[in-house]
Amino acid sequence: MDVLDGRVAIVTGASRGIGAEIARRFGQAGAAVAVTARTTEAAMSALPGTIGETTQQIRDAGGTAVAVPADLSRPEDRERLVADATQQLGPADILVSNAAVTYFTRVEDFTARRFQLMFDVQVEGPFHLAQLVIPAMREKGRGWILNISSIAARHPAMPPTGWASRGGTVYGMCKAALERFSTGLAAELYDDDIAVNALSPSRVVPTPGTIFHHLTSEDDPNSEPPSVMAEAALRLCGGEPKMLTGRIAYSQELLAEPAPR
Repeated sequence: MDVLDGRVAIVTGASRGIGAEIARRFGQAGAAVAVTARTTEAAMSALPGTIGETTQQIRDAGGTAVAVPADLSRPEDRERLVADATQQLGPADILVSNAAVTYFTRVEDFTARRFQLMFDVQVEGPFHLAQLVIPAMREKGRGWILNISSIAARHPAMPPTGWASRGGTVYGMCKAALERFSTGLAAELYDDDIAVNALSPSRVVPTPGTIFHHLTSEDDPNSEPPSVMAEAALRLCGGEPKMLTGRIAYSQELLAEPAPR
């Protein structure tokens, strides 16, 4: 029996990169997966990958998946996502909030529109989606909510290097807010057997997005394959909720820990 047999998972930002890898891994582990993002056609984005492609990859591997397009900056799309996923697969047991819109721009040059869009997708989106799935999880008696974060949530060292000096402030703000939301919600839902965690890669993952922003390259020896994040996500969403909750986890460090029994 696969670890996620009989469970329904919603994975956002799953047209490419870490989100797509998590969706495929969860499908392999037996979950029925609602694959969601904005990109439904290749021509819609300069980056490769669509939700249809991820969905078909899960199905080709013998899993169950549906594609549900959604713009997670829009509250009505978030509501429709959960409603459509529930109608097609059943109420969600697992929510993985991975979707992101990111601009690396220095504070003095940041526009109000881009600032709001980043918080809408990376902070308000996970918050609202959690609100939408919690009632069904509570009714089932268990659930798993996982928010994908980044090492950018940490305060930069001085003198600054890398992304910190090139305009990573707003991105770091979003991820820091997401982590505090995760631990706070974990405390609120502990008695309901609903696990809430934040997960970051231990090293930069070469995805279409990180390569586009020149954060890494496909042959970077210091990078981490997306499969590591997928395995860590499975660890956080596959066991007893009270055994792993309220964590600000990093992929490689988490996988090096003994699995909870």
